[in-house]
Amino acid sequence: MEELLTNIEALLQYNPLSPLIFSSGLFLYLFVGFLGLYWALRNTTHTRILYVVAFSLYFYFKSSGWYFVLLILVATYDYLIGYSLYFTRSPRGRKWLVGASVVINLALLGYFKYTNFLGDLANQLFGAGFLEFQNIFLPVGISFFIFQSMSYTIDIYRGQLRPLDSWLDYLFYLSFFPQLVAGPIVRASHFIPQIRRRPLVTREMLGSALFLILTGLFKKAVISDYIALNFVDRIFDEPLLYSGFECLMGIYGYALQIYCDFSGYSDMAIGLALLMGFHFPKNFDAPYRSATITEFWRRWHISLSSWLRDYLYISLGGNRKGKGRTYLNLLLT
Repeated sequence: MEELLTNIEALLQYNPLSPLIFSSGLFLYLFVGFLGLYWALRNTTHTRILYVVAFSLYFYFKSSGWYFVLLILVATYDYLIGYSLYFTRSPRGRKWLVGASVVINLALLGYFKYTNFLGDLANQLFGAGFLEFQNIFLPVGISFFIFQSMSYTIDIYRGQLRPLDSWLDYLFYLSFFPQLVAGPIVRASHFIPQIRRRPLVTREMLGSALFLILTGLFKKAVISDYIALNFVDRIFDEPLLYSGFECLMGIYGYALQIYCDFSGYSDMAIGLALLMGFHFPKNFDAPYRSATITEFWRRWHISLSSWLRDYLYISLGGNRKGKGRTYLNLLLT
């Protein structure tokens, strides 16, 4: 009995050395149990939403520890900003509100993603000890939920979306665990209408979901992890021990590794969501078959490239303000 309690306690705690990921056996067991109760609750909308939110926050806790509080914080202030945006008629007031959302989100993203990098760079340029700081933990998937939250407030500002009446629904959208850690980035306008819809999985959806999950698992756990451990990492750690041809193969191996890792995780996310009755957009479309850089941009991490186009490039003016400004906008994007 004591051993069982110890195992349950370990299951509930966050282990930074072993974060919860889709390809782990623990997640697969947890998901099977989760899915059974999820379908049992399919006719009780509010309870089902509460259940998914609770599991999603638990999943994020197992992936990033207490930083799940940050996710709740982002959901809270952007929900309130979105609601205020909808009912504010003053153009200046609306600009201040959407500006506040963008600034706060980008400040959070910049702090967690780039403080360590900039601090290390400063110490390399000006000598060790120039800046003394503690390494900042990077919460898993922070880019994805920050970008999703920004799309919500920007769409409301543009008049393309009506704000949600329920904060719980918004937290559901932002924390939905299949896409929380590695995308794809799901637009609010695409996802929100699915939240309160009674979940339905057809035989065709079931087949597609299982195919995507198994394919993604094979890409991630068999191809990516194997070549990383047994080939790519060894060459990148000590390149001088290998011939030029072997180093070149290491680079090609790395290209295969990052594709299988990222697209495999996306495939699993899309498949897991499909088993719950949710539709996600495709995130990779055979990018290495691209004939040009432009085509590659459209095929690799599609949800991010389209997000940057719609919310950054077009917001900066796109190609509507002359050739020089177009090149600047492209460079910034």
